[in-house]
Amino acid sequence: MYSDFVAFARDLFQTPSDFLPLHEPRFFGNERKYINDAIDSTFVSSVGAYVNLFEEKMAAITGAKYAVALVNGTAALHIAIKLAGVQQGDEVICQPLTFIATANAISYEKATPHFVDVDVDTMGLSPTALRQQLETISEIRSDGCYNKETGKRIAACVPMHTFGHPVRCKELAEVCKEYSIPLIEDAAESLGSYIGEKHTGTFGLLGTFSFNGNKTVTAGGGGAIVTNDEKLAKRVKHITTTAKIPHRWEFKHDEIAYNYRMPNLNAALACAQLEQLPDYLANKRETAKRYADFFENKPIQFMCEPVNTQSNYWLNAIQLPDKKERDAFLNYTNDNGIMTRPIWHLLHELDMYQHCPKAALPNSKFLVDRIVNIPSSVRV
Repeated sequence: MYSDFVAFARDLFQTPSDFLPLHEPRFFGNERKYINDAIDSTFVSSVGAYVNLFEEKMAAITGAKYAVALVNGTAALHIAIKLAGVQQGDEVICQPLTFIATANAISYEKATPHFVDVDVDTMGLSPTALRQQLETISEIRSDGCYNKETGKRIAACVPMHTFGHPVRCKELAEVCKEYSIPLIEDAAESLGSYIGEKHTGTFGLLGTFSFNGNKTVTAGGGGAIVTNDEKLAKRVKHITTTAKIPHRWEFKHDEIAYNYRMPNLNAALACAQLEQLPDYLANKRETAKRYADFFENKPIQFMCEPVNTQSNYWLNAIQLPDKKERDAFLNYTNDNGIMTRPIWHLLHELDMYQHCPKAALPNSKFLVDRIVNIPSSVRV
């Protein structure tokens, strides 16, 4: 069975003998042209025409009114959490099955992650589990929702769209509204993913994206925040540009802030990549279909997009029967030059987050023993 997969993957990606990576970037378009243009302009740092163009493109793609370019996805999430009003000592609900940046960004504001379980089909935060946890531990006060067990304010909720598969954002937004909790979407992995006709990242107060080298579209490094709130968008841009007051020559700043803006060089690369996004998405959906057909009627389950969503299939994932089979699959494929990897360690089990409050997490524990990512690059 495992040998059949290795042969299939090599044929799918036309890599008969060389190492087959998990996800590598493709540069088929105007990348070199735009980067050279940025160099010739001499605007290579955080001011330049491509930064502005990137923001326009991101707003158009996601349907958000405003987009702000940042240096990476973690910085974007940090600023979104800060501007949502999270303060030192607060709690922020998130899922334990996510990349560590989700919890780290919460910690940057000296707040505490509060872990709630995921749904098995989306691998993302479960609205049912969220409601159950809030019904059990929360109380509404005049200034927000509080955890009765810890006495701390629950200041935000940050679901993550795992591997590009959309979580149940409509339902999460309804629960958050009922409990007066701001919703911030960690859409780092889901550029090009939709719930119905609405793009991920646009269901909450703010949404964040990543353009790391392994994402569907890359800027080398890069991030973005999208929002429909004009005031928030202006605050994002101000606080990520060292809070400098615009002036022709003076350097005056009106608060402690961050140097988090995306450089024009990176934005040039991103703009060229965004031009190819429709082709990339079509290519990746075809790959996902080929995988789904291969795994049909086999003891390994291919993780398809959830019902009523359209996934970008950033990283294709499979579910093995148990941890023993997962480890055997990982060993065989990597020994044979096919890069595969398990899902992340559960965050509440890491040393720095063991003290954090958490709900029952049966689905997260089930998935962590079984999920494996398989090669997912745009095929040449």
